[in-house]
Amino acid sequence: MISLLPIRFLTPKWLLWASIAVAVITITLKTLAWYVTDSVGLLSDAMESFVNLASAIFALMMVTIAQRPADEDHPYGHHKAEYFSSGFEGILIVGVAVGIIWAAASRLFQPHPLQELGWGLALSVLSSALNGLLAWVMFSAAKVHRSIALEADARHLVTDVWTSVGVVVGLIGAALTGWLWLDAVAAIGVALNILWEGGHLMWRSSQGLMDEAVEPDVLREIQKTLDSFDQQTIRFDHVMTRSSGQRRFVDLHMHMPSNWTLGRAAEIRSDVEQALMGAVPGLRATIQLLPSDVEAHFDDLPVMANTDHSKGTL
Repeated sequence: MISLLPIRFLTPKWLLWASIAVAVITITLKTLAWYVTDSVGLLSDAMESFVNLASAIFALMMVTIAQRPADEDHPYGHHKAEYFSSGFEGILIVGVAVGIIWAAASRLFQPHPLQELGWGLALSVLSSALNGLLAWVMFSAAKVHRSIALEADARHLVTDVWTSVGVVVGLIGAALTGWLWLDAVAAIGVALNILWEGGHLMWRSSQGLMDEAVEPDVLREIQKTLDSFDQQTIRFDHVMTRSSGQRRFVDLHMHMPSNWTLGRAAEIRSDVEQALMGAVPGLRATIQLLPSDVEAHFDDLPVMANTDHSKGTL
């Protein structure tokens, strides 16, 4: 499928529609698996699939908003809407984990006999295969489109796959040993795993909303591009970056000889902007021109050239 339809043509909205469709299918399969086996582990698996559906619908809404063009109220665009999707998905995952632990706790001490395990396991494995395939495609597309909403949904699908693996292992163990409480133990183990994943998604979302710096490899690419210009006549400092959904922003000062004409300075600045935006897809550069013997000062935060990249400056 991937060879016939390259990843770049699989848009975030198309993939999220596919995620909704897969969520409906897996809900049906896993609910049926729980019904025929009466397994609390498979019940927890089905509960997470409902979260998959709600998350995919909300992600589709946020991606649609994020793609809106800039307007008077949002001059920098709506790209941060995707972070709300990631945070919302993380909150849902945490809620489901708590619910699974609550449901499994009673079965831990009062286990119920399991029925029709063959059918239940087969349905669970089939739904996991669908989720795994879609997650693999979405991870690749998330890198191409720089979409945290796709990444969050893909991570959730992978969590769902691990949930199913844990449940299947627990059910097989219970069937082989006769220890029915293994079903509940598997459910609790799965809940702890997705609890961690939900916390990770909420953290990623919060960092994006707080204008986190661009990735270290992108910072190095920006520095490499700036270094390619003649350092004898111009220099750069106060280089600061931030990420906003699919967009990246860099602000910097460019110092040049004071006897240059405005036209020459503007021409060089345009060359630097084009080089930066060509080197880093989705980058928007803002460059302030200053004479070589003039330094800009900030009252609230002194930012020096060549400072720690992890803090968002170069």
